[in-house]
Amino acid sequence: MDAILNINKPTGPTSHDIVARLRRSINPKRIGHAGTLDPPASGVLLICLDNATRITEYLVNLPKEYVATLVLGAETDTEDQTGRVVKESDCSYIGRLAVENVLERFVGSIMQVPPMVSAVHYKGRRLYEIARTGKTVERQARAVEVYHLELLDFHPGTRPEAVLHVKCSRGTYIRTLCADIGRALGCGGFMSSLVRIAVGKFSLDESVTVETVEEMASSGRLSEIAYTIDEALEHLPFVTVSGSQISAVANGVAIPIGDVTVSPGETEVVERLPVRIHDPKGELLGIGIISRSPRGTLSMRPDKVFIPR
Repeated sequence: MDAILNINKPTGPTSHDIVARLRRSINPKRIGHAGTLDPPASGVLLICLDNATRITEYLVNLPKEYVATLVLGAETDTEDQTGRVVKESDCSYIGRLAVENVLERFVGSIMQVPPMVSAVHYKGRRLYEIARTGKTVERQARAVEVYHLELLDFHPGTRPEAVLHVKCSRGTYIRTLCADIGRALGCGGFMSSLVRIAVGKFSLDESVTVETVEEMASSGRLSEIAYTIDEALEHLPFVTVSGSQISAVANGVAIPIGDVTVSPGETEVVERLPVRIHDPKGELLGIGIISRSPRGTLSMRPDKVFIPR
């Protein structure tokens, strides 16, 4: 079954645990997830089945939204609640307005240093593997985008708690964002909880539990809660091909863009523009990449093909 499932991951299991459990209950040919959630985090986890595993790269790049709780007045060595407290201070002087003023600095393009507990590679090893040995290495800051950052709730005290709504790009570490906000306030901070409430069009309100998936699969009704590849990629424009062009797509042959129409009219190409490829009936044939040649001409090259040669 070529489909995408919007799973409401609970706290506790890893993303891999969810994949392993669904592999046993659904028994697909292929299965994978599109964006890891750490064990203490919950919320939207996209699971791709069979051919849908081939579009993971188009799903992981979607904007993500979170609700995170930031605890002020303490820092941990993991930047979240699972770590060891390494510094404490009295933050009873911090008020809601101070937090709101600082948040403005973290909207837009910002630089982040990946945490030691991340999966970023360092000299052939994952940072979290190095962290388990008790070592810390120097990491390079990376640019990420924070599209929206809002204070939803605030609880004052010696360790104030701030509930944040974050919409951000791929690669943004919310725990690091919380720690950086704490440092900007002069008292330190760590992330105590994290819920992913959306990945692109996929929202927490429309997600389903693993138990629901297992029940629907056992009764042969899994398609009722699954998204097709085309539905999952609705954020991409599409082109319609016909006749010999369909054979060209099936064989991975590039098509001059002047021979097709891009809907809804997004023809401006800076480097490469991914598009869905439809036949005249609206069926998805694959994913193409529109690019510009050195001579300035546009063409579409099939990237993922879902029809046989």
